[in-house]
Amino acid sequence: MEKIKWRCDRLSSLFENVSIFARKCIFSVLSAGPIPNHIAFIMDGNRRFAKNRNLPKGLGHHFGFLTLMSMLRYCHELGVKNVTAYSLSIDNFKRRHEEVKSLMDVLHDKISSMMEEGSTMNQYKVRVRVIGNLKLLSEKARQVARRVMEATKNNSNVVLIICIAYSSSDEIVNSVQRLCAEKWDENCQESNTRFELRDIETRMYMAFAPDPDIMIRSSGENRLSNFLLWQSGCSYKYSPSVLWPEIGVVHLVWAILNFQRNYFYLDKKRN
Repeated sequence: MEKIKWRCDRLSSLFENVSIFARKCIFSVLSAGPIPNHIAFIMDGNRRFAKNRNLPKGLGHHFGFLTLMSMLRYCHELGVKNVTAYSLSIDNFKRRHEEVKSLMDVLHDKISSMMEEGSTMNQYKVRVRVIGNLKLLSEKARQVARRVMEATKNNSNVVLIICIAYSSSDEIVNSVQRLCAEKWDENCQESNTRFELRDIETRMYMAFAPDPDIMIRSSGENRLSNFLLWQSGCSYKYSPSVLWPEIGVVHLVWAILNFQRNYFYLDKKRN
């Protein structure tokens, strides 16, 4: 029995080493073309993944988190500097209280795990930014979000932006409200105050990050679901049919290849 286990471990290790070598070869070829600076993921299908396999809902989110960590590792190896994950829509807070509480618990556990010593964040020097209407989160979830941002603030290899309680509509409204409040305080006696486009953009939740080059939504859906609508006008969109926990390096490579094929067109539109 021990001999069989030893052989299985050797085969597993060999397969992993071959996979890493193949990935490095593919990534080196990709690096000959333009590499996206920012990739955004709409992580669709965690619950369906669990349901299709008769698993508890929580396990769907668990496998989804592992997939996000894999995508983050691949992006780091490729030289992608910004990764955004649509973790929780503001519409999710319209669900039943028990389901919202369960989502808050999952968020707390997964964000807490990002601060562990052997986590992907520490291994690859990833800075975490959590954005959205964070007032909607439970106090426990807000506190752990603040802690992970503080703990990773000096990391500089990759920025992982986690969108929680987020929607583009809320982001735009919040930006305009902040702008009006600031301008009113500065010019409360004036009625002809003008707003520029940049005034709104600099007050967005995503103001610190470049616009996404690629938007990837799993499960074959083409809808953006109120995600980065302001920023994604010139992004390449890709919608593989697999559910989020099933997405892999092949899908990422295909998205980047198509981004490179359309790069000059997209760059011209952007500029």
